[in-house]
Amino acid sequence: MERIREEISIDANHSHALTHFSRAFEKIFRQQYSDKYSEVVILCIGTDRSTGDCLGPLVGHKLKLIQYNKIIIYGTLDHPVHAKNLSHVLLEIEEKHKKPFIIAVDACLGRAERVGRIAVGTGPLRPGAGVNKILPEVGHMYIIGVVNINGFMEYLILQNTRLNLVMRMADTISSGIHFNIWKYVRNTNQQEVTVEKQYGCISTKGGMEAGS
Repeated sequence: MERIREEISIDANHSHALTHFSRAFEKIFRQQYSDKYSEVVILCIGTDRSTGDCLGPLVGHKLKLIQYNKIIIYGTLDHPVHAKNLSHVLLEIEEKHKKPFIIAVDACLGRAERVGRIAVGTGPLRPGAGVNKILPEVGHMYIIGVVNINGFMEYLILQNTRLNLVMRMADTISSGIHFNIWKYVRNTNQQEVTVEKQYGCISTKGGMEAGS
């Protein structure tokens, strides 16, 4: 039986956008993530050559300072992941990471009333769909920001998207992800300590010490 997909939409211009996004992200993450995954890969898709399409690289740039184990960022302003190298990057992720949980982040075009909204959803993302590109689906959950309207001359519209809106979205997404990933890492570390204590050992920087 096919799992029903869920999507939560947040207005990036709302005064409590960060709170709303954080709650939505946590809900979807908890639904989709399980212990069968060994790492979390945040794949930020887009290019710094287009204002409207730089949401992903901006989020990746803001998240790259995260120094948590088992949290890996792909797609930054320095090393963007875009249509030309996406397939190669997906192969790299498959080769380097065992059972990764992938969070895909991208910009998109939409209806006028949807511009400025951030959507968090279950299942894979279809990058490039808004500009009629056929690219591989990716992600166990996705985050998309509607940066401008679609329907005509999509590439020109992306080039003429306001950076102010894209930056606001990037700030909200990166801060919300950072807060929730911090909680995830903290909880994981607490669980590991509990397991270690149950088996009579305590983890230290030098290795494992026998408990009393």
